[in-house]
Amino acid sequence: MRFSAASAIVLASLALAGCTSSMGLSDIMSSGPSKETTASVARPASPVPQADIAAAAPSVPVQQAMSAPIPQAGILVAPPMPAQMVTEEPVQVAMAAPRIELDSVPTPDTKPIALIAPSNPMKATPFAPGQIYGRRFRDAKPINFGKAASPRNFAVHGVDVSRWQGEIDWPKLRTQGANFAYIKATDGGDHLDPMFRKNWRAAEAAGLRRGAYHFFYWCRTAGEQADWFIRNVPKVAGALPPVIDVEYNGESSCKRRLSRAKTIEKMQVFMDKLERHYGQRPIIYTAPDFYRDNLRGEFLDYPFWLRAVAEPPSKVYPGRKWVFWQYSGSGLSHGVDGKIDLNVFRGTEAQWHQWVARSAG
Repeated sequence: MRFSAASAIVLASLALAGCTSSMGLSDIMSSGPSKETTASVARPASPVPQADIAAAAPSVPVQQAMSAPIPQAGILVAPPMPAQMVTEEPVQVAMAAPRIELDSVPTPDTKPIALIAPSNPMKATPFAPGQIYGRRFRDAKPINFGKAASPRNFAVHGVDVSRWQGEIDWPKLRTQGANFAYIKATDGGDHLDPMFRKNWRAAEAAGLRRGAYHFFYWCRTAGEQADWFIRNVPKVAGALPPVIDVEYNGESSCKRRLSRAKTIEKMQVFMDKLERHYGQRPIIYTAPDFYRDNLRGEFLDYPFWLRAVAEPPSKVYPGRKWVFWQYSGSGLSHGVDGKIDLNVFRGTEAQWHQWVARSAG
């Protein structure tokens, strides 16, 4: 520790005055702390630690602090100290932020799952129109047609539907063995089945071969009925030939029964008009009693779709060639609430594909 100028002056004055005090300079310089204490303050058993210099530094006036230069970012400057305590220049401590080299940061081997795009995303695969599903239908009133004539012997099964089947789950119906479907479109000259358009689109989407049929009304002209059918059934590629449904209907408001000749005439007018428009020869659907009275031996160059739910077609329609056989009106299937008509195509799977290629639009 250095002596200050004030201390030197005091010592010189004492020497000149000839002070006779018994305490000399050495006593002054070597005297320790007083051993006297007050009654109210207890003397500590160990020396009091030295106070922190930074904590004891005098406060800086506000104006002086505001006029002081602002340190640069990243540099911490020690607070000012009294002049007598400063022994060397203030120390500046650099606090520079560490520099991160991006190239040195390791990258993960894989991307987060949410950011990975599949290299070959899966697409919804529609039902293939050419695929044949095996028969899985049931029957509420099964008929034993005999082993040789059983509908199970045929490879290609299908259905016919109308509004009476309600909402149909077509993909599910497809997997039950419905490889084709005939959908009711019109009857008479002014009635459109309310489910036709929906069934028409949904059957195609499910991969079924589809066709439309018209229920013939004997109290309207054939030309009016043909025009009505053409107006409502689109001409599209791949559709099965149109069907004319001729039968007796006790529930119809039309009770007229025409002569055999007049019946054939009206049917011919209707079918000629459809064939000119669609470019396909229409198929004739009929029932046993109507066939017996009007169609036996007629229209030999037209394809037939025969209803025979008690005996095979060979017994009900002897000598008649047919393309489709409706063998049940009490079928049951997943995808349909209630009963549904069941049908088969006469031929093998290969013959079915050949017939479709030749007959479909």
